[in-house]
Amino acid sequence: MSDASAIQGLVAYTDGGCRGNPGVGGWAFVLVHRATGSTLERRGGEAETTNNRMEITAALELLRSLKRPGQRLEIRSDSRYLIDLATKWAAGWKRRGWTRKGKEPLKNLDLIKPLDALLDTHHVTWTWVAGHSGEPGNDYVDQLANEAMDCLQSGADPALERRLEASPIPL
Repeated sequence: MSDASAIQGLVAYTDGGCRGNPGVGGWAFVLVHRATGSTLERRGGEAETTNNRMEITAALELLRSLKRPGQRLEIRSDSRYLIDLATKWAAGWKRRGWTRKGKEPLKNLDLIKPLDALLDTHHVTWTWVAGHSGEPGNDYVDQLANEAMDCLQSGADPALERRLEASPIPL
């Protein structure tokens, strides 16, 4: 992606986590239009899930939020599993009929297949960021995912959507 298209495109942070694995899980994303700063953030969760499922769900929900195909998007994540799934492993799994080498069934296929289909409709660049390291965007979505888990544990609805005129994180 050229510098000019990066400036005009979108940047997003995603995160997912669990308390116990499996356990109560939360996911979140924040999506920022680079040129205007307008922002969409969402979070949600599940009562019994895994960390990997929440990481995939965050990216899947992010891509579902895009209204037009062909968007230029940088996704920043602290999940090597998610990034490797999207950039390295999915193509091989697809060629083998969505199985691992040795024909082992894939975990999380109900999330992986729709994620892969949506990735095919956009121009996505992935960037790994260190988790829990003071990186503002990653810390922000980590907080949102934890808020979703807090809601679930207290019996409240973990779902939240906010639209902001300016980004809450520096890009």
